[in-house]
Amino acid sequence: MKTIKHISRYTFIGLVLLFCYIPIASLIIFSFNESRSLTRFTSFSLKWYLELFRSQEIINAVVVTFVVAILATIISTIIGTFASIAIAKHKRKLRNTLLSANNIPIVNPEIVTAIGLLLLFQSIQLQRGLFTMLLAHIAFCVPYVILSVYPKVRSLDPSLQEAAQDLGATPLQALRHAILPQIKVAVFAAAAISFTMSFDDFVISYFTAGSTTNISIYLYTLKRGVNPTINALSTIMILIITAVVIANFIRTNKQVKGD
Repeated sequence: MKTIKHISRYTFIGLVLLFCYIPIASLIIFSFNESRSLTRFTSFSLKWYLELFRSQEIINAVVVTFVVAILATIISTIIGTFASIAIAKHKRKLRNTLLSANNIPIVNPEIVTAIGLLLLFQSIQLQRGLFTMLLAHIAFCVPYVILSVYPKVRSLDPSLQEAAQDLGATPLQALRHAILPQIKVAVFAAAAISFTMSFDDFVISYFTAGSTTNISIYLYTLKRGVNPTINALSTIMILIITAVVIANFIRTNKQVKGD
């Protein structure tokens, strides 16, 4: 009976993994396809990788995507971390009000947020472009940072900063040496979430970018369907992400063994 349960459990897990990873595997395989077909593999070729690096339009979209994602991640993580520390120091009633207000952009439909930001930029006569897209990405990333960092800040001993200052540390030194080391895991997690949200966003980017194009907007505006060079680009991105995940896994295991 236990054997049947184990087989059923592993079969279910296997089916879930197949459902999740077959599309990714298909994308990688057809990135090496000689023809433009996305359903019939003809012969092995690096043709689309060469086309990828020759396409200035795709390269520009990739650069814009990474620049916006990196800047939005850094700025939103800093703002959200300091906001979390500040919120944790307020009284309970005000703290709960601020946290409730922070949750509104998270549960709000993305299209509503995009239209709201569009109207804001138009009302202050700010021309849409790279800068407005960056501001929009920072705006929707900050609530996720607060949501990730605040619980960790709240779990800290409230007298930790006071003890550091009593020992002669300035408020900035107390923050740097007493608070941030305790919450760095949550901060890194928040930064990862922010980068993913910014990198993957389409709706808000489309409404606030103007003539600027990132990867998601480029894919949306393709007139002849999916270009096979996108398979090559996606494969490179998957390999980079996989390498980062493996490196982080190895580093975490080393830290656990060291402890």
